[in-house]
Amino acid sequence: MNKEERVAVFAGSFDPFTIGHYDIVTRCLPLFDRIVIGVGVNESKHYMFDTNERVARISDVFASEHRIEVKDYGDLTIDLAQREKAHYIIKGVRSVKDYEYELQQADINLRLGGIETLLLPARPELASISSSMVRELMHFGRDVTPFLPHGSKTH
Repeated sequence: MNKEERVAVFAGSFDPFTIGHYDIVTRCLPLFDRIVIGVGVNESKHYMFDTNERVARISDVFASEHRIEVKDYGDLTIDLAQREKAHYIIKGVRSVKDYEYELQQADINLRLGGIETLLLPARPELASISSSMVRELMHFGRDVTPFLPHGSKTH
């Protein structure tokens, strides 16, 4: 009997990909055969790092992990999940505000595509770390290496 591959999508803008994001992926890796990290592209948003750079940075972080793929996408997360034949969408939540937003998104994704969302709470020591906080620190020339996965570029 062939075992069906368990696939999940972890989607976000990841501008930049933080240690909080890294933690969510590594905690979920034992649950899935493959995780697709979807780097969202929204033409109306202004990013610090362009799409190719965000994809390359995350790919570098997980270069030795063959079960992780990094792909950009410009449509709905549910569309990416369906293309990848994902069984779950992974979302990290840092606060009640995050939880409420992600719960609504999870409901819509389930209704649109029948794919469940796994909401994983951030570890308390990582809950204050966000991409926007890291971008602000970078803007003011601060060292952000403590907030990025080991080996990540800061420029």
